[in-house]
Amino acid sequence: MLATMALHAFLRGHPKEAADMAEGAYERGLGHAAPRVLAFAKLAEARAHGRTGNAKAAKAALGRTEELLDSIRPGSHDPEQLAYMTHARLAADATEVHRELADPQSAFAWNELAEPMPADRFTRPTGIRMAVLATSHLQNRELERGLTAANTSLRILSNVHSARAHSYLHDVTRALTPWKGHSEVADLIHRARTDLAAAA
Repeated sequence: MLATMALHAFLRGHPKEAADMAEGAYERGLGHAAPRVLAFAKLAEARAHGRTGNAKAAKAALGRTEELLDSIRPGSHDPEQLAYMTHARLAADATEVHRELADPQSAFAWNELAEPMPADRFTRPTGIRMAVLATSHLQNRELERGLTAANTSLRILSNVHSARAHSYLHDVTRALTPWKGHSEVADLIHRARTDLAAAA
């Protein structure tokens, strides 16, 4: 419950408090909580540290998350409600953590480990992930790749009614500011404003 509260605090814009709660959840669970539960707490902590720019703490938390997932054994206590907490989920979230840290090369490396998710079945997460990739490419000064990923994200998320999902595309449009004089960039920014407004 404390780890879930940490995640909600992070999503509401309170990363420092989220990191404290996630660390507390992990420490209280040591010795009796299932590895997947502890991994969930550590991943929430990693995301919070990523948002605050604490690269050392974020990467340490991601490493511990991976160790915990590796330690899960068949037949051991393993809460079914956290079945989605897998190595693929870790990779997807780690991609975003490194985007937050402005470390695009690490973001690309983690993205290679994330499980492919068909947009027709995983619409929202796929759209978000493409927006994260777009921003990472822009951090790496790769405008063409950034635009390709951003256009894919916009196409997917323009059919999704989610303020949180749309916020990822707003991050992309902000990252495109240095190139706003390009016609393709101006077009994407315009379509993002109109299409997302229509989907809100």
